[in-house]
Amino acid sequence: MFPRSPQTAPAPAGRFAPSPSGDLHLGNLRTALAAWGFARATGRRFLLRVEDLDRVKKGAAERNVEDLRELGLDWDGPVDLQSTRIPEFLDRVRTLTDAGLTYECFCTRREIHAASSAPHGIPGAYPGTCRNLSAAQRERRRAERPPAIRLRAQTREFTVTDELAGTCTGAVDDMVLVRNDGTPAYNLAVVVDDAEQGVDQVVRGDDLLPSAPRQAYLAQLLGHAAPSYAHVPLVLGPGGDRLAKRDGAVTLRELRELGYSTPDVLAWLGESLGIERPVRRAADVLERWDPASWTREPAVFTPWPPLGRPTPRRRHDA
Repeated sequence: MFPRSPQTAPAPAGRFAPSPSGDLHLGNLRTALAAWGFARATGRRFLLRVEDLDRVKKGAAERNVEDLRELGLDWDGPVDLQSTRIPEFLDRVRTLTDAGLTYECFCTRREIHAASSAPHGIPGAYPGTCRNLSAAQRERRRAERPPAIRLRAQTREFTVTDELAGTCTGAVDDMVLVRNDGTPAYNLAVVVDDAEQGVDQVVRGDDLLPSAPRQAYLAQLLGHAAPSYAHVPLVLGPGGDRLAKRDGAVTLRELRELGYSTPDVLAWLGESLGIERPVRRAADVLERWDPASWTREPAVFTPWPPLGRPTPRRRHDA
């Protein structure tokens, strides 16, 4: 809807974009390996972007970078910090606002949860409570709390194609673009960054697959082509939940302290994606690169006894 001014387009790229809220666990590292492999196998640049708009833990970004280097991953250009582009994100919101495609929202999280949990509500989706407030109502609410800025979406759903999951049609709601503290929201920042940096291939965990339709829609609205997607199944802990620190040694450093070598961990990561051993270095992943053969099921990781073959979690186990 809003075509950008003609300019030299950056070369196509893939990326890994961790949030520096803590150390990377095996699930994060596997996604990084997959994203790197997809980019390198298809002749793209590979970018490392730290999404540090919130949830920043001191020293985490530096440790994340060290772990990725330890695995043998490389990237093009310097490590990128998302927080350096806040003015650009806000400028894109002003463009949408000038076109009548945003509105102020004064709802609390509790109010949003109650509304989306009501009969006929879409779980987690914003129901449009503040969409049609009058000028007087907005003025009165501003005196109570600062507003967030939401997109005034023009569709209820959007369809994307995922290399691993196939066709996915998902809900599009009036997503937050700027939080009420003035910070650009994730959905806005990731779309603008990917478009401006030439990222046309997004590889990430499949817990983010529901976000793809709304992000692709926002990209189109801002005048950009949506990237191609590949959402990788998660790594689960022994209890069948998403891998977390409660599951014990789940980071590269913790596993090395238990006596595992980096090649041991890399071999587990590769095989958990369906890449046959021996995988002792990142380059081995590219030599055996065949996403069509990858398992579509989550892998279960039990950190002790010793690191062995990943156990796929079948759908009937759920």
